[in-house]
Amino acid sequence: MLGNISPHGVNVWIRTLFPAPVEIQVKNEGKLQTFGPVGSSAESDLTAIVKVSGLNPNTKYSYRVLVDGEPLNPGTEKFFVTPPEYDQPAKTKIAFGSCYHRWGLCNQRLSEQIRSREPLAMLLNGDMAAQDRNNNIAMHRVDYLLRDFHMAWKKLAATIPVYATWDDHDYFDNDLYNIPEGYTKEDKEAVSDIFRTSWNNPAYGTGKDGHGVFFRTRIGPADVIMLDNRYFREEGNYLGDEQMEWLEEQLLDCEGPFIILSNGTMFSDYVSNGKDSWGRFDPEGREKIFNLIEKNNIGGVLLISGDRHGARGFKIPRPSGFNFYEFGAASLGGRVGPPPIRAAWDTQLYGISGEYAFGEFSFDTTLPDPEVTFRLIHESGTIFHELTLTRSQLTP
Repeated sequence: MLGNISPHGVNVWIRTLFPAPVEIQVKNEGKLQTFGPVGSSAESDLTAIVKVSGLNPNTKYSYRVLVDGEPLNPGTEKFFVTPPEYDQPAKTKIAFGSCYHRWGLCNQRLSEQIRSREPLAMLLNGDMAAQDRNNNIAMHRVDYLLRDFHMAWKKLAATIPVYATWDDHDYFDNDLYNIPEGYTKEDKEAVSDIFRTSWNNPAYGTGKDGHGVFFRTRIGPADVIMLDNRYFREEGNYLGDEQMEWLEEQLLDCEGPFIILSNGTMFSDYVSNGKDSWGRFDPEGREKIFNLIEKNNIGGVLLISGDRHGARGFKIPRPSGFNFYEFGAASLGGRVGPPPIRAAWDTQLYGISGEYAFGEFSFDTTLPDPEVTFRLIHESGTIFHELTLTRSQLTP
């Protein structure tokens, strides 16, 4: 699984059958470079992450994986593409979605459609592999192992860098958060440990000893902030004090022309009467963040969310006359969810249910006023919805 892509490097994750040294070989300017070895171990749940560095921006590389000195799948090579330099104007794409579940993970047609569009990365904001396992850590492991048996997933993750945060079904069970009744702090930490070893994110929490699975990174033209709406949540406090303070600092520190702010559940409170959404669970906290963005004229903010099966998008009007735009693509698993469209939702942009589809942001920073085009794309390639916005439109 690729992750943490940058103009000059990428991280490669692998899970081995037994403890073993892992190396990555990359063809760079005609020369074969070897990175590693990094050993997988029982402590890392038999995973290893090898950091590849010294690459050129905006370049396609082939690579192969060696375990115990032997190449996997001899005769075949995998590929990835590094992003352009952050300050270099370019046309790029980032794909996203949620609610893969097992139906989407094994969907070869969906996987091929995502890969064919050559995004810089794929953002996954919840309900991906683990399925309501509560504190049964063995079954959490089984679900991630089954994920990695699906050829559709293997091909996607080996060619498109993946970034992931969780929602309720990855965490314990439907709508659960923090330490659910009947469980312990040790259960909560065990679930967190499994998630961390099963993904290839740039970081987790606020540091080496930080808790939660939130992080910030940069992918091409976008600062990406992926929130954790489960680990810290308390009644009336959606993110917890530590993560909330961190989020305010990160928003003020972003330097890219766009910001993707990812949330496991909805920002808005339309679908299912806002069940489990930030807008209903903690309106004061959401308002604090919206006010921060408006007060400081933080431009280019794009909201992405999941949880409610299907795909729906909304404008979120503000008293100032400014609009936030929320793009949901909880349709990676093709599951049927609540009604996708309602006449009363007068700020709705689109709505589907029971279809395999993913979201895509296509950025063009070569323009004086950089643009982003959102597309909701069916597994067949049909575009369900398309909307182009300029950075100035996304600036309070």
